[in-house]
Amino acid sequence: MVYKIRVILDAKDSIFRDICIKEKQTLWNLHLGIKSAFSLPGDELSSFYFSDDDWNELQAIPLEDMSDDGDGEIMSDIYLKEGFPQVGAKMRFQYGFMDLWEFFCELLEIIDEKPSVNYPITQFRFGNVPLKAPSRTGASTSKVSKMTDDMNFEDLDVVDFKEDTDDFDDDDDFDDGYNDTFDDDI
Repeated sequence: MVYKIRVILDAKDSIFRDICIKEKQTLWNLHLGIKSAFSLPGDELSSFYFSDDDWNELQAIPLEDMSDDGDGEIMSDIYLKEGFPQVGAKMRFQYGFMDLWEFFCELLEIIDEKPSVNYPITQFRFGNVPLKAPSRTGASTSKVSKMTDDMNFEDLDVVDFKEDTDDFDDDDDFDDGYNDTFDDDI
């Protein structure tokens, strides 16, 4: 059997790909299919997250084992039929660390396998993928962008730094109670 999974890029514009992949393949194979379908650059760290119906992230399945004892589950351990147990099952996918690409993955349907097709394969493309990872949108807006949006530099008072014209031309003439004579001057 073949799983038809819709992979939606978390962006302001509608950008998605329908990827067909065998149920006996792993999340690692889906990871490669997503990289290919969206032309993602490099070999970045990535993770799948089991998700509920509201796309809340549950258990993470990383590309590589990051656990201290070295026995954590990784993408190549999880078969598609485990990650997507029924039609409508959802997972989130994150690619990259500094430039984070976020995706929503949902199993649309289970179809028959076609002979002589090399899976995973991108069956349908919609929208143009940006050259850089889109900034986070919606509920996942970053705190940094919220903070900078709150800063309104136009409201700051403009300070005039023109040369001050005060009554003090020379500090030595000012009687501040200190003896301005230094040992070097003697």
